[in-house]
Amino acid sequence: MYVVVDNRQDVAAGYTASLNNEGIASLGFQPGEFHEWFRAVAPSDIEAVQSFVLGDFEGRSACPEMIRNRTQAPIIALSEIRSLEQTLELFTAGIDDVVRKPVHVKEIIARSDAVWRRVNRGERGATSERLKIHFDGRDIEIDDEPLTLPRRERRILEFLVKNKHRRLTKTQIFNSVYGIFDENVDEIVVEGHISKLRKKLRLRLGCDVIDAKRYLGYQFVGERQAAQAA
Repeated sequence: MYVVVDNRQDVAAGYTASLNNEGIASLGFQPGEFHEWFRAVAPSDIEAVQSFVLGDFEGRSACPEMIRNRTQAPIIALSEIRSLEQTLELFTAGIDDVVRKPVHVKEIIARSDAVWRRVNRGERGATSERLKIHFDGRDIEIDDEPLTLPRRERRILEFLVKNKHRRLTKTQIFNSVYGIFDENVDEIVVEGHISKLRKKLRLRLGCDVIDAKRYLGYQFVGERQAAQAA
């Protein structure tokens, strides 16, 4: 899930609509609404945020410190003008990347994932010798052969891999993929998506790289651990 903040409601709505078209759940806020939401939101919902996209608004430079107190998710700033002074100010404040507008949401997604890879050095696109996940919209690969997954299944797999050192609940996965305010879809769809995803991966890899425990949730364990548990 991406969080977009801009003092112009139509701008925030435009970016969230574009992100949703790319299969990424997103929320749009004006600055005041964002501060209120961020202070009140539950930790489990914060963990579902994959990136913060900050438009040009007063007080933006103070946001990174507030965000970093609760999450290490990438923070991307959108710049209306080419200004070295502003860019340096944003980086000094803790912004991870500055992007000049106009910009396509695909570039924002790519830059957010690039920040994530830098922060998590060693967590490269290749998760094993056989399974490769690129985090940039491309199909995953198994034994160098592409495996095309439905968009939701790929997003779930990417979210599990990015958080492979901890077990994720169905709610956390749902919030990341569908958004915390989506009341039109039931959380049970996550079970269906993961069931299909596990079956496809198991057929190609010969082992179950997603460990599922009732009431506890799901965790990406990789091939080696899966083989040892088999």
